[in-house]
Amino acid sequence: MVDHSKFEKLNIQLLGISANNLFSQKMFATSMGLSYPLLSDHPDLGVTHRYDMLKRIGKAHQPVSRGAYFLIDKQGIIRGKWINPPGEVFPNDTLLQAARERLK
Repeated sequence: MVDHSKFEKLNIQLLGISANNLFSQKMFATSMGLSYPLLSDHPDLGVTHRYDMLKRIGKAHQPVSRGAYFLIDKQGIIRGKWINPPGEVFPNDTLLQAARERLK
């Protein structure tokens, strides 16, 4: 789980984006008690395609977005990209350290 307060102290805006519809996003955010915005990339998956995060699962090849973290500066330049291993929680400290180093 992301510790939002540590990122706020560094003046970093967190946003979550997924291929789920708005209803699913809202239910997920509520169930997890998230304090940052979630954005839906449903139904066209434009962001998922642009950031090369699309994968297909199951026999029906259902399109989903791979879990990842991007560090983007105020000018819109990607300063870091981390792919989240399936089923694992990515450590806050790795992202916070990268933010301190790359967003000076």
